[in-house]
Amino acid sequence: MEGIKKRWLTRPLQAALKALPVVVLTGARQTGKTTLAQALPHRRTFLTLDDLGVLGQAESDPDSLLVTRPVTVDEVQRAPGFLLSVKRQVDRQRKAGEFLLTGSANLLLMGKVAESLAGRAVYLELLPFCPVEWTERAGGLDPLDSLFEPDFDPEVWPDARGDWQSWLLRGGYPSAVSAENEEGRRLWFAGYVQTYLERDLRQLSDVSSLPDFQRVMALAANRSARLINQSDLARDAALSQPTVHRYLNLLETGCLLVRLSPFTTNPTTGLVKGKKLLWSDCGLAAWMAGIRTAADLTKRLDQGYWLEQTIFQTLQSWRAIDPSSRKIHYWRDTAGHEADFILEKDGVLVAIEIKASHQVSPKDAEGINAFRRGLVKGTQFRCGVVLHAGPNARPLGTDLWALPWGWLLPKAAALRQET
Repeated sequence: MEGIKKRWLTRPLQAALKALPVVVLTGARQTGKTTLAQALPHRRTFLTLDDLGVLGQAESDPDSLLVTRPVTVDEVQRAPGFLLSVKRQVDRQRKAGEFLLTGSANLLLMGKVAESLAGRAVYLELLPFCPVEWTERAGGLDPLDSLFEPDFDPEVWPDARGDWQSWLLRGGYPSAVSAENEEGRRLWFAGYVQTYLERDLRQLSDVSSLPDFQRVMALAANRSARLINQSDLARDAALSQPTVHRYLNLLETGCLLVRLSPFTTNPTTGLVKGKKLLWSDCGLAAWMAGIRTAADLTKRLDQGYWLEQTIFQTLQSWRAIDPSSRKIHYWRDTAGHEADFILEKDGVLVAIEIKASHQVSPKDAEGINAFRRGLVKGTQFRCGVVLHAGPNARPLGTDLWALPWGWLLPKAAALRQET
């Protein structure tokens, strides 16, 4: 398929189809799941449950849909019971790559799904594009992976200036990134939210008041990259705490919201144990928070959080390439020390602090050092990194570096060239 952006998840998807009989590809609507599935080189029967006829058949006689294989079934969350039929077919004849199921919801979080296909399926998530993936930069995320090497060389870290504000407003949905102007992008986000509220959300749960749900979305967006306090959110939304809890769960099930858990193997007392709220797409989060233009952003006093949300767009793409061995946490103690992100790869840890300023001093790494001091003996801590807006990489101490984040968020000139 010509003119289609290459996705980093293509290789893991193809490897999974060679290993297990069922591959479940999830992700928010409009991330490109159907496009990726149809672009696979080997021919497969393609069915979508967005077709009401196919949906009815999946609900009344699901086995009849699985006669011709290998098969791809799109939007499978619309018929949760269909997974029981897939399980039966796999147990009768186990063959790698027979079933590719896609869905605009995290099936493992859906209460209506009784069958997880444990031992039969691998789950992958197709996220919105991150800037490095969209601009098809050579080497992809190699610099990020280099942080886990025992002999990290700062010379391999690209020295480039970035433009995070432009990427925050665009996010990573293809239609929003490639929009010709701000007005077109705002209209797209408005339509996306409306579609989600009026169609996708109703498939996941019965929500009595869409205005209440949209208000919770906006309040949650304004808490991006911060610890989530559901009681405070419920008070601001004028709703009960159980209702807000259910709405947040629905946003997470719909692959729109991410709640990071703290790094918990640290024995230090006084650790913060709440979850950190982030959105899978920074552009959607900014739109929901009322940040529609660069001028809107300049009025905000919380720009540091929005920079963190924008960089998370790339970190989550790094995790999605191999979710079994890569994890993302945060760390904070009650004394005020914190590390924005703790990346884990095969048990090796890298701590990251993000700064919007061009100037960095060892004081900016106090949270990373506090995290490192409290680790259990034998934990494989590789290095700490303070990402900053300046152009230069330099050491801040032993296994501690100041590195520019510019290459993660290339300037608008590079974006215009690609779009």
